[in-house]
Amino acid sequence: MQNSPLQTRPAYALTSVDNTLRLLQLLRDTGRLRLKDAAEELGIAPSTAHRLMAMLVYRGFAVQDEDRRYQPGPALGVGPVTSSRNRQLRSLCAPQMEALCADTGETVNLSVRVGTKSRFLFTVESSNVLRVGDRRGAVLPAHRTSGGKVLLAELDDDAVRRLFTSPGAETSGDALDEAGLEDLLRELAQIRQQGFAANIDATESGVSALGVALRSADGRAVASLSLSAPTFRYERLSARSVRAVLFDRRRQIEEELADLDTDD
Repeated sequence: MQNSPLQTRPAYALTSVDNTLRLLQLLRDTGRLRLKDAAEELGIAPSTAHRLMAMLVYRGFAVQDEDRRYQPGPALGVGPVTSSRNRQLRSLCAPQMEALCADTGETVNLSVRVGTKSRFLFTVESSNVLRVGDRRGAVLPAHRTSGGKVLLAELDDDAVRRLFTSPGAETSGDALDEAGLEDLLRELAQIRQQGFAANIDATESGVSALGVALRSADGRAVASLSLSAPTFRYERLSARSVRAVLFDRRRQIEEELADLDTDD
């Protein structure tokens, strides 16, 4: 995407506002940005770039990942992959998500991780009277959602520590203290072993979920698939038979993802 044609600089231009807008353009066009590179591009001190970027994180226009690089945040309307890729992913997953909803009678969500956040791309809502509603567009702490946790489990412990102790995590309200980090690391170790993650009332009282990672042909986790239900149905949701259905639909999506990667 190209920047708009160069216009005459206004006589009343505010340098800080101009630099902030240029940062937004850099995030939009590069997708991933180091603070040092941003400072050099704008010709400002790293400390100034940090203050401007902190405001973008605060307002949701940027997020910081486990390598302390910045990515476009949910307020920019993009995730860690290109918009066209997100659309492809939604289109590919939708039929199997609809089938999974019909199989289980529960709401199905597709989400991606952006730094410390989990962003919901698509929802197939259950027809039950008592159900979890549409989460499309919602942005929640990744370490509290089932889909976010299975994607965090793809990182090693050092990367998780960097992610949740970064200035970006502090600005977004997701920073964890040592005790919180140890609890999260233990949970992620269990998730790696069992192959799925659970969320019981962690994001919203009375709502629970199970999530699994969706992998591309090279084994890389690109998104997560989750089943959400009222907590009073959690025992049924977590039953081995329901997990088997979730795993099977995940397998079918991954086969189609492999074909998509081959086409690319």
